[in-house]
Amino acid sequence: MASVVQSFSIKGVDGYVVEVEIKTISGQPMFSIVGLGDTAVKESKERLEAVLSHKDFDFPQQKIVINLAPSNLKKRGSHFDLAMAIGLLMETNQIRPKEIKKYGFIGELSLNGWLRPCIGVLPMVMAAKEANVKDIIVPVGNMKEAGFVKGINIYGFSKLKEVTNFLEGKEPYRVPVIEDEKIKESDPYSIDFRDVQGQDALIEYIVVAASGGHNMLMIGVPGCGKSMIAKRVPTILPNMTEEEALEVTKIYSVAGLLKNRGSLIEHRPFRSPHHNASTNALIGGGNNAMPGEISLAHNGVLFLDEIAEFNRKTLDGLRQPMEDKKVTISRVNYTNTYPSNFMLVAAMNPCSCGYHGTDRCRCNDYEVLKYRQKVSGPILDRMDIQKHVQPVDFMELSGYKMGKTSKGLRERVESARKIQQKRYEKIEYINCNAQMTPALIKEYCGLEVEGERLLRLAYDRFQYSARTFHKFLKVARTFADMEVSENIRKKDIAAALLARDLDKEQANMLVI
Repeated sequence: MASVVQSFSIKGVDGYVVEVEIKTISGQPMFSIVGLGDTAVKESKERLEAVLSHKDFDFPQQKIVINLAPSNLKKRGSHFDLAMAIGLLMETNQIRPKEIKKYGFIGELSLNGWLRPCIGVLPMVMAAKEANVKDIIVPVGNMKEAGFVKGINIYGFSKLKEVTNFLEGKEPYRVPVIEDEKIKESDPYSIDFRDVQGQDALIEYIVVAASGGHNMLMIGVPGCGKSMIAKRVPTILPNMTEEEALEVTKIYSVAGLLKNRGSLIEHRPFRSPHHNASTNALIGGGNNAMPGEISLAHNGVLFLDEIAEFNRKTLDGLRQPMEDKKVTISRVNYTNTYPSNFMLVAAMNPCSCGYHGTDRCRCNDYEVLKYRQKVSGPILDRMDIQKHVQPVDFMELSGYKMGKTSKGLRERVESARKIQQKRYEKIEYINCNAQMTPALIKEYCGLEVEGERLLRLAYDRFQYSARTFHKFLKVARTFADMEVSENIRKKDIAAALLARDLDKEQANMLVI
């Protein structure tokens, strides 16, 4: 009868239980691993042979078959080493552990029998809890990360021999002393909105965008402060909840980007990919269908500087994730779904020379429109707020007058977010105005007669799409929340209409 040991694997950002079945058969020595494992899994046989040829153990000179069940799912990673080693030692009667069924094993083996930390431990331990596996054995380096999951017993070891002694009851478990990793985390207030001068009107729209989770596009000449403002947006966003922090940490753990395995990611992510980023880098993909920038920005900010310079096909890949708040990456070997609930902040020049609207620009309307058409209409349609960034007067810069602080702006954002959280507390996956469905818009965005008339005039003039109409209502709802108003007033509609500078400007352009 084959020996069975429990381990785990990852599909997308979620883990699932894998049963590692080991059987030795009389015959010519051979080592075979089946169950759709990748190269790292196949290479485990070399590591196992080296480890079990050590003085403490014997490597069996028989035909060895290891099956990773369920066998129809692709599996990747080196973390199956420990489970395979324990199962092989059980199968050859070198160890006789007690109650092996209640344990789950995660860990990569070195050739000397040491346990190395692995990526993706957090979602695997969460899967263990869901499968009612209460005791998990991991490398010491993964103990803190695994400890984020409450209600489960985590055992950390440095060597394979320590694991076998513990399982056989030869040695009691001693909690290892772990030195804290001294990784310098960036101070969320090391950059501050007080450094931004002469942009008070724009900052008001930034606060509204942060309060409602609205996507925003800034258009302005080079050097007017677009990037400077965008980098400060995370400093005014509310703190993540524990649930949001776990979601973000899971994604970074799966991607192997978790810098400090001993703590959750507490600050909202800010991702700023370069404009030469490929579709796979931005959306996700590759051989293993790994998460892209839009998933790494989950619950945070994705900043696309010089958005018009991005490949158009790459940008259009954002359409579905921006609407559905998740992205499904399909490859021949893998199909993974990742969350992508991000706030998109983009910046671009008004024309190819960058100085449209000033005396330095010589572009005609056709050239300006041609440049802006690098960003497709559907993407622009998904930008709730489109604002021009005006150059700052030299006297304002030289006056050393500080702007509003991030702390003060953040208090306003948190006040508006509390209203929204209370409004949507009984609705799953909705926590801000930008995420409202058409049904919720109908329920919470009722208009006064004057406001409805104003919106009708704007529609007749600019022929907005149904999506843009809903965007106006969402932004107007946020403006009302900023002033703790239960109803959407005419001035809220007017403020929302003023958020679409690009639409109004292009409607006035003449192209022959």
